[in-house]
Amino acid sequence: MGDVEPQGVTIKVVGDIRQLPADQWNACAGNNNPFVQHAFLAALEESGSASSGTGWAPYHLIVEDEAGITACAPMYVKSHSQGEYVFDHGWAQAFERAGGQYYPKLLIAVPFTPATGPRLLVRRDADREKMEQALISGAIEVARKHDISSININFPTEREWERLGEANFLKRTGEQFHWLNNGYGSFGDFLAALSSRKRKAIKKERLGAVDSDIEIEHLSGNDLREEHWDAFFGFYMDTGARKWGHPYLTRPFFSLISDTMGDRTLLVMAKRDGQYIAGALNFIGEDTLYGRYWGCLEDHAFLHFEVCYYQAIDYAIAHGLARVEAGAQGQHKLSRGYLPIHTYSAHWISDPGFRRAVDHYLSQERAAVDEEIAALDRYSPFKQRAD
Repeated sequence: MGDVEPQGVTIKVVGDIRQLPADQWNACAGNNNPFVQHAFLAALEESGSASSGTGWAPYHLIVEDEAGITACAPMYVKSHSQGEYVFDHGWAQAFERAGGQYYPKLLIAVPFTPATGPRLLVRRDADREKMEQALISGAIEVARKHDISSININFPTEREWERLGEANFLKRTGEQFHWLNNGYGSFGDFLAALSSRKRKAIKKERLGAVDSDIEIEHLSGNDLREEHWDAFFGFYMDTGARKWGHPYLTRPFFSLISDTMGDRTLLVMAKRDGQYIAGALNFIGEDTLYGRYWGCLEDHAFLHFEVCYYQAIDYAIAHGLARVEAGAQGQHKLSRGYLPIHTYSAHWISDPGFRRAVDHYLSQERAAVDEEIAALDRYSPFKQRAD
């Protein structure tokens, strides 16, 4: 890619991650975050969930040396802003009203996955600073070569976010609610850390969730079967159709992840009268449980909280995980022990005037996010922090 290439390496883009050796990609991705693993990204592509037809054309950025892939980034050419969880629809409308063309744009992220994780993936034995700069410069050259309006990097780590800011990307913050494991030995230990009122409310919800002869199952690894995925896909489609209009993940995606990363997958399923009625899909990192999708075919009081939040806490405590990330949005999570935290994104914009306008907006938005998190933090359910 010309003069952005550091000496001894080549930078290129690849339109199908399955063309890349999984071991070399994973040597850059590391093992902590399941969503940047080759198997997860390949399942999205092989299943048709992330494709040019769905507006997610793979265009992965690769840095190679004589030993193979030394750095990489999961990159996509987007023809819309759906499925990203970092909202820039207003930017697109403003730019196009001014005569610009916002789409296509470049996105470095994991499709449909609002979970923080590494985005500039570098092999452990490589010069991280040098390789991150190669990825950043390579993405900018791709954008300029194809006259693309912007590069958007969603849910990077805080360290990457700071690094991207130094590289002249605009910095944006958001908010999620995460549960943090403060060395609890049991769910009861967690409850003991809460104020009396919150503790009683959670106990009531947990009892109410299973008072209709509902059984809860945890399924992972070899216990996962096609009948479980058939049931869960029905839940997923029902919820997706009501919330998003068009769910992205196809039925084959779930079978693929079951085959290739079943040991990093946790299905929490609710059963009544021998039939599955609800479920939540989670992915397991080295220190984090990531809650991703929930759905149900029957409405039962508090069942959503039990299956998505409390069962996730149970699992994290039992397996010594440091946190639970329960997905995007949801201030209702606060009273259930999930605390507000910052999330991050970074944005490179080619048009100078448009960049200035977005920069001004983001400076105000960051301040507002800080204020909201500080305000929410005052309503923490924990005893030592409660009003």
